[in-house]
Amino acid sequence: MAEIKELLNEFKYYANNPKKQLDKYLAEGKKAVGIFPYYAPEEIVYAAGIVPFGVWGGQGPIEQAKNYFPTFYYSLALRCLEMALDGTLDGLSASMITTLDDTLRPFSQNYKVSAGRKIPMIFLNHGQHRKEEFGKKYNARIFNKAKEELEKICDVKITDENLKKAFEVYNENRAEKRKFIKLAAIHPQTIKASDRCYVLKSSYFMLKHEHTELLKKLNEKLEALPEESWDGVKVVTSGIITDNPGLLEVFDNYKVCVVADDVAHESRALKVDVDMSIEDPMLALADQFARMDEDPILYDPDIYKRPKYVLDLVKDNKADGCLLFMMNFNDTEEMEYPSLKQAFDKAKVPLIKMGYDQQMSDFGQVKTQLETFNEIVQLSRW
Repeated sequence: MAEIKELLNEFKYYANNPKKQLDKYLAEGKKAVGIFPYYAPEEIVYAAGIVPFGVWGGQGPIEQAKNYFPTFYYSLALRCLEMALDGTLDGLSASMITTLDDTLRPFSQNYKVSAGRKIPMIFLNHGQHRKEEFGKKYNARIFNKAKEELEKICDVKITDENLKKAFEVYNENRAEKRKFIKLAAIHPQTIKASDRCYVLKSSYFMLKHEHTELLKKLNEKLEALPEESWDGVKVVTSGIITDNPGLLEVFDNYKVCVVADDVAHESRALKVDVDMSIEDPMLALADQFARMDEDPILYDPDIYKRPKYVLDLVKDNKADGCLLFMMNFNDTEEMEYPSLKQAFDKAKVPLIKMGYDQQMSDFGQVKTQLETFNEIVQLSRW
């Protein structure tokens, strides 16, 4: 158990000290590129011998970004731009930015005319008709253009051979993360909700092969332990991001075990690996994106697929219900809430919606809702 605790502390350090991690890589003579949400093909950056560095906002002031956005834009985007403007991201050679929701589209252009003067932007305009052949070809061209821009900005050459090696590294990392998520669900006494978050979050600030090496050690230790009993609640979490330290502390104190998640910052991008049998690396990335589903920011004509997916996550993992964290002013997730609620109500499975903001510091409402959720669960167990 002491070894597990030591490993968890290491993951927590990496998760909570991204700036120190960035400075370490830069001191080693490496270049780094910021990877902004969502679905940026960071394997291209890794294949260039450059550190892909996750940028998912975080707690901190929002001052300069207000000059480019209304204050009601969701905090993740505001904080990402603030970090690029206030010097937090200094040292990055470029930023890879996508446009997959209605906030990220203007975000990319505001970034270009502000922080983009200091940290060049690599722009990715994914095609939402991603499953058809024409869509795959279009996205392959978009990814190839990003590769060429990265080569020009960083003065590197990215070979097909190195891209395929990167795919192998990333596929292995995704597999180990999926294994960890399953192991964490059956070891709730050893892996707290905060531990689970930090293990997954740390990978945004580490080279993936380094993260995989550390995660394998943890998974091996967990596999050697017997399954653990749990007298708290078991939940599936859903939303964009839930890494607020105050929220995680509430989870731990209220004995919340996250047995699975539908969180963009955690599991949504882990579901699909790159098909190594596809010869053209850009088409392989486009094919991977084509197979991404059950995400509100991705177009899908089947409006019932996602509610069923989230509900099945709860059922398949024997969770007591779902905690839905709705980021304030995020229209995409707000519009899909009615379909989720309808599906959960019909199945008579608890779904608790909570407003969320990265700058939150008062979690009184969350505590009240968790108490209500716990009462519902206890009544259902009777």
